[in-house]
Amino acid sequence: MSPELEKCPRSLLVCEKSNFLNEKSRHDIHVSKHNFNYKISVLIPDCEALPANISSAFHSFSSYYLVRELPVYQLLEETFIESHVKKGNFYALSYNTKIDEENTIALLSSVVTLDLTDKSLTPGTKRYQRVLSSLKDRLPLRYDFLLTKYNTGSDEDQTLIKLLSQYSYEEHKPAFSHHTLKNIPCPTLYPSDIQGKTLSCDPHHFLEWLGAVNLDISCENAADSFLSTYVCPEPQSSVSQALLCTVTGFISPENVFVLLQELRQYIDEPKFTPWISLTVHGFMDSPVSWGATEHGFLKGGENLYNFVCFKNQDYWLHMATGAQDGCPP
Repeated sequence: MSPELEKCPRSLLVCEKSNFLNEKSRHDIHVSKHNFNYKISVLIPDCEALPANISSAFHSFSSYYLVRELPVYQLLEETFIESHVKKGNFYALSYNTKIDEENTIALLSSVVTLDLTDKSLTPGTKRYQRVLSSLKDRLPLRYDFLLTKYNTGSDEDQTLIKLLSQYSYEEHKPAFSHHTLKNIPCPTLYPSDIQGKTLSCDPHHFLEWLGAVNLDISCENAADSFLSTYVCPEPQSSVSQALLCTVTGFISPENVFVLLQELRQYIDEPKFTPWISLTVHGFMDSPVSWGATEHGFLKGGENLYNFVCFKNQDYWLHMATGAQDGCPP
């Protein structure tokens, strides 16, 4: 095997702990700046049935659209900027483009390459006309795009549908599924020990275990097994049941925040659940991770974060990116 292939992809993991009620907590900032999300996983130990409020949060997620061959200049048209970009909560990402091999486009309400909210790009100005002309006539770029907007109003919906109707497009709802896991080994977690030095398991091992659970990989293998020797990290305990929920699509940070609020409310109620895990996966080929922080696929494309919520409103936050990416905020 090539020495390059034998090298394990490096990644960057940032861990922090705080309390949701702390006025200096930055949990809302971390969620709001991670704009391009395609998958969410929630694990609730000692829970069998899907709670109604959490189910409602999942099913309230905004629809998204896959638009074929959309010219990039359409995103700079005056009506579109006024109706969507300047009002915020609108996200667009080129679809099926590979970040390390070809051009990839992401639209935010803040600066990426072109700041669409800058006064110099006000419709009618010389710079605006120059940029629009370049994208429309000299460099007529077309891409398949994923588009989504949180909590749209009727007027904004009409503007978006008018744009979409000029091209081939499909409307999708995020796909939701859940099932109950029975008698699984589960890592022991204590709010005060995020580094896993004494009472909790190591954060890298915890995230690895979460990945195994999400992929339905057994965590009870024999040491001499030919296929897998993976086991749940120590310290651990056996959990009679756990609820695993998954949703995939193009998910806005506003939808993530609503779900996080419902999870906080659920764990605050008198129940046996010791903690809840919320994992949010960003698109591996997104040009940015948090805010305008550049993201590259390189070898692994890591672009995710994870909240572990505890009963006293303490939380852990794990943020993972590739080694060549900028450090998460």
